[in-house]
Amino acid sequence: MSATHLIYAMLSHRGRVRKGNEDTCAAAPEIGAFVVCDGMGGAAAGEVASNLAADTFLANLSSPRGLEASLTPEARMNAAIQAANHAVYQQSRQSRQYNGMGTTLVALLHTPVVQGENCKSSATRRSPASHLNSRVTDPPTLWLGHVGDSRCYRQRRGNLEQLTIDHSLVEEQLRAGQITLDQAAHSPMRNLITRAIGSQATVQPEIQSHRPQANDVYLLASDGLTHEVTDEEIAEILTAIPKPQTMDALTRACEELITTANRNGGNDNITVLLVAVAP
Repeated sequence: MSATHLIYAMLSHRGRVRKGNEDTCAAAPEIGAFVVCDGMGGAAAGEVASNLAADTFLANLSSPRGLEASLTPEARMNAAIQAANHAVYQQSRQSRQYNGMGTTLVALLHTPVVQGENCKSSATRRSPASHLNSRVTDPPTLWLGHVGDSRCYRQRRGNLEQLTIDHSLVEEQLRAGQITLDQAAHSPMRNLITRAIGSQATVQPEIQSHRPQANDVYLLASDGLTHEVTDEEIAEILTAIPKPQTMDALTRACEELITTANRNGGNDNITVLLVAVAP
């Protein structure tokens, strides 16, 4: 499978309440990289942070320097996130108007297995087409990294799964059994995140590896979507995407997700990025 087998669409909207949009979505499909950032910091600082983080993240992956070019995909993802963190952190320290700014980040990096490449756990050589039906013995080819509460979901064979765990105070309270799901959904502290790009000199991202399968749909989204749209509503919209997926169909799904978020309140900026694995 190569990066050309990934189809994507993305859309961002300021919502019904906010005057500006501090979210950013960006893609570099030629290297299989996709990213969503949700900025914070007031005035224009959030927008600056999210744009700077997304641009730096993609630039680092597109033009690796020195030893970075030979790093594993996980290390490349980490290096790109650290570069984004450094850029935002340095910018926030150089200008009073940007002091304290930061952003979430959730990203995918697809690193296809080259046709004919040997797999350590299997002597069988697999073609790009057969790799779409991945096995547990296959090497992972999709890397997911995140910082903050922007999320990644995967729709596979009609089942929606949240792949990321929010770096937020409410999530910590929920996992500790201090609050219920309903209380978490309505908590006045649900916007408080415990990790962010640019808030400290270094950051600790969570990085996962996955084995994509044909017709998978991956959703990267800011909390402007997930605070307004239930998992059931998201699943219904993603399930309705016709197969084989097309860019037009993914774009319509992005529009429907944002329309639903606005219909349910639209209290924040809303950003969605859909990546489908075409058979």
